[in-house]
Amino acid sequence: MGTAREYMVRVMSSVLSAAQIRDANTRYHDVAAEHYDSKWGIDFGEIGQSQVSAKVRRALGHEPGQFGRSLEIGSGTGYFSLNLLRAGLIGSATCSDISPGMLETLRANAARIGVEVRTEPADAERLPFADDSFDLVLGHAVLHHIPDLPRAFAEFERVLAPGGTVLFAGEPSLYGDRLARVPKRIATTLAPLWRRALGAGRAPALDRGESAAARESGVDLHAFAPGELSRIARAAGLQDVRVTGEELLANWFGWANRTLEASADPEQVPWAWRLYAYHGYLALQKLDRRLLEPRMPAAIFYNLMLAARKPQAP
Repeated sequence: MGTAREYMVRVMSSVLSAAQIRDANTRYHDVAAEHYDSKWGIDFGEIGQSQVSAKVRRALGHEPGQFGRSLEIGSGTGYFSLNLLRAGLIGSATCSDISPGMLETLRANAARIGVEVRTEPADAERLPFADDSFDLVLGHAVLHHIPDLPRAFAEFERVLAPGGTVLFAGEPSLYGDRLARVPKRIATTLAPLWRRALGAGRAPALDRGESAAARESGVDLHAFAPGELSRIARAAGLQDVRVTGEELLANWFGWANRTLEASADPEQVPWAWRLYAYHGYLALQKLDRRLLEPRMPAAIFYNLMLAARKPQAP
């Protein structure tokens, strides 16, 4: 028996066409773009560079060199590519997204931090780039939005140069997604007591927020088992496929705090609480990396990472 989210995903997928799903994704992310970075605590300084570099290192299973030409799929506001540019792990970056609003915010972020990037509106299933154009095709939290994943992976393989790398992180794990519902339910139950303790009022637009959560579920089409991601990558002709997990304790902590914060008037949530939640998340993220991720099966983590390689030309 599936969860309510899984039921909604099945209903959305059966009722809406692929074109309608893409349109819903575009509209949802256009609206989300303005507040996306603050909602998810996205950083383009040393912390962001450290986070993204660590994700690449763990996904590959070794220290990365520099990738010359990169293409990001579903780049959003630039968390992955802009931080990789600043960290020196990629030479030049092309960022694509189905959402013009996200690309507009990405360009503003790039200008603010002083990096150059090319942006291109693009559907992952129909990439407007020539064959063998990139040394790295990457993305963060994007595969679960794409209706036809086999077609998209065929496109990733097509635009990738021989010997190039595919790397995706932040993809929801099927089992880990279910585990994450435990802290969310506990936090929902405790939210009235938490607000009273902090002296914060109830969120003034809670009903609209719940509607937003429903819309978010509608554009989240997939949660993955590790083997499923591996099969899709191999079917596209990629090799050396590696699927690993990331974030367990940090995810439980983060979702519990976000659930509590979403229940309150944001102007009444104390800054001290926000600092505690942010630094607590970073501390548990380090604990996950050092203690749990090297030892536990990928399926139990909230997020999955995929790395693979296009074969060299014969």
